[in-house]
Amino acid sequence: MHSLLIILFFISAALILQSYLFYPLWMIIFKPKTEGVNLIYTNTDELPAVGLLIAAYNEEKIIGEKILSVFKTNYPLSKIKVYVGSDASNDKTDEIITELCKQYPNLQLVKFGGRTGKANIINALAEKATEDIFILTDANVIFKEDTIFNLIRHFKDEKFAQVCANIIKVSGSDLGIAKQEKSYIVFENKIKYAEYKRWNVVMGAEGGCYAIRKEFYAPVPKNFFMDDFYITMNVIEKGKKIVFDNEAICYEDVPTQAQEEFKRKVRISIGNFQNLLRYKGLLFPIWDGIAIAFWSHKVLRWLTPFFLISCLVCSIILSFSSQFFLVLFITQFFLMLFPIIDIISPFRFSGFKYISHFFLMNLALLKGFVMFVKGVETSIWQPTIRNIE
Repeated sequence: MHSLLIILFFISAALILQSYLFYPLWMIIFKPKTEGVNLIYTNTDELPAVGLLIAAYNEEKIIGEKILSVFKTNYPLSKIKVYVGSDASNDKTDEIITELCKQYPNLQLVKFGGRTGKANIINALAEKATEDIFILTDANVIFKEDTIFNLIRHFKDEKFAQVCANIIKVSGSDLGIAKQEKSYIVFENKIKYAEYKRWNVVMGAEGGCYAIRKEFYAPVPKNFFMDDFYITMNVIEKGKKIVFDNEAICYEDVPTQAQEEFKRKVRISIGNFQNLLRYKGLLFPIWDGIAIAFWSHKVLRWLTPFFLISCLVCSIILSFSSQFFLVLFITQFFLMLFPIIDIISPFRFSGFKYISHFFLMNLALLKGFVMFVKGVETSIWQPTIRNIE
């Protein structure tokens, strides 16, 4: 029994380290150095028509800036159509879009009479859109002038079905969890770029902005969260390739309030386990590149709350007969108190905030798993509070 608990402790710890340390370091440090030769569109080519799909609910603070950032593009405006699905917004979102429609005839507002949910909105917009390529993007993600072109240029190569943007998190300050969230996204984007360089796949596009061929858009099932991951995994399942383009830059405001990010991470967690059940076939054979990425980048991370619990329980039991495990138990217990300590008396040292953020987000993963097991009745979402004046 004693030996089994020791083995379980170290296996659990190793699997956490595999997802958060060993796999990222291996991917980033040893990513292929040579550039692959891919066909891309140039500015002189006849570029394909693009439909931008945006789901919006009460986005009066940002929707005008978002739409204007799209139409300030260097991509030919005659090749762009913007579809905004308003999910029964009850602020000034619809009015702002209606006014902009007068200035931009290739902007279309699609109103939904009752709360529908993001997945259902984009499904409806995808059915309405006639363009060969879609860009799915959130209302609070602001484009650069060349964002659209840098996304679309890769579709000249038929082997690519999807292109992920490089979304940079921005904030007016590093208050709350802003610094930790920005660091996490930079870390994630480096891993995704390395996956693209090694295997020509990306283990989950970030839903804020990505492009996809219409024929590979998979309607998201009812009550599904994480529509972006579902759509991306469908592309991988069909054997097509995915690009992560570091130059397809856009900007998104980062949350500063831990409670807001906690709620968002719970929704993400529910979607994670929904997608794991749907795409479990991609986990095997485990030596395949896609399976390695799926296990190491995603699944082990989703299971980290259980590994943390396993380490804690093993340490508690082993601490009665081992001073080493007593110290490990006390250390783990103390670290798990960091989110509470941070709420009561916010840390001034950012390193402590990273620890607090890690355990808080794993608690969100655990809560999301419990909600997934109980069953999801609706995917209707409440947007994260925007940090925009």
